[in-house]
Amino acid sequence: MTSADTTVLRVAGRPVARYVTRPELPARLSPRPYLHPVTTLSGVSVTELSPADHAHHLGVGVAVPDVEGYNFWGGRTFVRDQGPTELDNHGAQRHLGFQLRDPDGFVEELRWVAGGTEVLRERRTVAATALTGTAWALDFTFALTNPAATALTLGSPATNGRPGAAYGGFFWRARKEASAPDVFTADTEGEAAVHGRAADWLALAGSSWTLVFAGATDATRRDPWFVRTAEYPGVGSSLAHDARLPVPPGDTLVRRVVTVVADGRLGRAEAAALIRKAVTP
Repeated sequence: MTSADTTVLRVAGRPVARYVTRPELPARLSPRPYLHPVTTLSGVSVTELSPADHAHHLGVGVAVPDVEGYNFWGGRTFVRDQGPTELDNHGAQRHLGFQLRDPDGFVEELRWVAGGTEVLRERRTVAATALTGTAWALDFTFALTNPAATALTLGSPATNGRPGAAYGGFFWRARKEASAPDVFTADTEGEAAVHGRAADWLALAGSSWTLVFAGATDATRRDPWFVRTAEYPGVGSSLAHDARLPVPPGDTLVRRVVTVVADGRLGRAEAAALIRKAVTP
């Protein structure tokens, strides 16, 4: 089903993701479009929406906790020398319209608004592609433009004084199960080893599913990964890892992440082969 506020992505005619453009959410959750549920080809859901542990985690999307002091992530804001603090600083991503909308993808225009002004303008391009009989790929690109006449910067709790919390950018809240998922890259494994480091690809393997994430541009590959498995399962990029990221007036920041969504638990060789197939033009 496709409506004005919902788009269903399909692979070989099979629904694999639902995209909600105008969710009805409280301001504290930083309302924004999201993909949920995202499923494997056999129908296993691999996302969560507003789970009890983090109500502001909304499936798959783009979220940044600090855009010139505005919170586009949701929840509390980390304040230096104070810690997580409830502030009235939440922004929202507003769907403007689709430039293209097909069964296997779309191009969308959005406005990031806060404090009564447009802070960022975004063009989002999303595509679903078949890989094998048990795997498909979600290709997700976002381009953020600074529409103002002055520079702005993107930050994270890490740049505001919280070590290890450089989240912000593309984020995938995965399915929580009885046991924490395994996480590994081409040469290491475990949350402590992969979190906060750049890697060409990273895999999250649950009980009967595997997600393999890869940056598909040089700039995206330079961003360290933000990874959680023990507290909750989630993977995202870190736009502002060591320092605030400037976006000059009129400039556009572009990131592209490709994610393999596979049935079954993949090993290193299988994960590498599938993500290579998904990213290679």
